[in-house]
Amino acid sequence: MSFSNAFETTVLTWAFTTGSATRPTAWHLALFTSNPAEDASGTEVSGGAYARQAVTFTVSGNTASNSGAIEYPTATAGYGTVSHVGVFDASSGGNLISYAALTTSKTIDTGDVFRVPAGELDITLD
Repeated sequence: MSFSNAFETTVLTWAFTTGSATRPTAWHLALFTSNPAEDASGTEVSGGAYARQAVTFTVSGNTASNSGAIEYPTATAGYGTVSHVGVFDASSGGNLISYAALTTSKTIDTGDVFRVPAGELDITLD
């Protein structure tokens, strides 16, 4: 996953200045049908019972991974083809922290459930 422009500034402020940086206290996974890019300009899924889902992380070495499974509600209408995910600091609105393309895009139709098993969402710094 890549960091957004806004979060890169937060990290650099914390690491290389004496200025204070506000740390997120909650994380939510968003689904996108286009690349959100560093400026959060992509198309987030909407409708069909979609809502960002809370996610918690465990850190080991230079990787943060989701500590539990993430499951979205059963789609009441198609989401389209989900190609990217993004981690936000709020359940709606908020700031994009990081984003990535899925290894394989997934079309979500009515009745489908999008799931991310525990340990499958990795954010790595190298």
